[in-house]
Amino acid sequence: MATVAELDIQLVSHSDFDKPTNIDWETEASAGGSLVEFAGRACYETWDKPNPHTATNEAYVRHILDVGHMTVLEHSSATMYLRGVSRSCSHEIMRHRHFSFSQLSQRYVPSDEARVVVPEAVLKDERLTKLFLQSADVAYDAYGELLDGISESFAQEPNAVLRMKQARQAARAVLPNCAETRFVMSGNLRSWRHFIGMRAAEHADPEIRRIAVRSLRLLQQSVPEVFEDFSITTLRDGGEMATSPYVSDI
Repeated sequence: MATVAELDIQLVSHSDFDKPTNIDWETEASAGGSLVEFAGRACYETWDKPNPHTATNEAYVRHILDVGHMTVLEHSSATMYLRGVSRSCSHEIMRHRHFSFSQLSQRYVPSDEARVVVPEAVLKDERLTKLFLQSADVAYDAYGELLDGISESFAQEPNAVLRMKQARQAARAVLPNCAETRFVMSGNLRSWRHFIGMRAAEHADPEIRRIAVRSLRLLQQSVPEVFEDFSITTLRDGGEMATSPYVSDI
């Protein structure tokens, strides 16, 4: 029977920062937060922090959010590696065109194991979960039969890699939307704020909302200065959402 793929998100890369040696300026922030402040101060060369109200990095970033000077957030970036995401949810995520994506190829990687993402509304009911997994099994069984049959039709192709690619690219059409996919997702901090603001909202699809909240937690650990304004709350159904008092424009 098909197995349930659990969501796993890892922060695999984020911006570092090396302060120019000829600039007399210091900050207490993380690398990503330092880069944001440096970019903002570079516009006016306020290295001596003349405004006491924005002397700390926390206050400076908050001022950036207050005035909507979001372009400085684009200098710092973060990359996540996501697993246990449904193929249908990945399509929705990749509508965010300000990110860069590298996704698992169904043409080259065989779908031998039926790993699927089950919607929360289904998981709450044991009978529905069983029905869901059985339907996934039917799709994967059909995939296997199609793969074998199509491979035979390409038996005259001497290149084994090309032969299997041709078979998989045709057979994959029967795979369900719930099939697990994995991908790398990179974007600047402005893009991440917009993604979280849109997708961690209460009205968002539960799967993508869970991804947005999980990503937010990782970003709050690595770049707290830029994401600490988001607050995470628990919904009546046990899920989580996140909101910020600032508009998440792009």
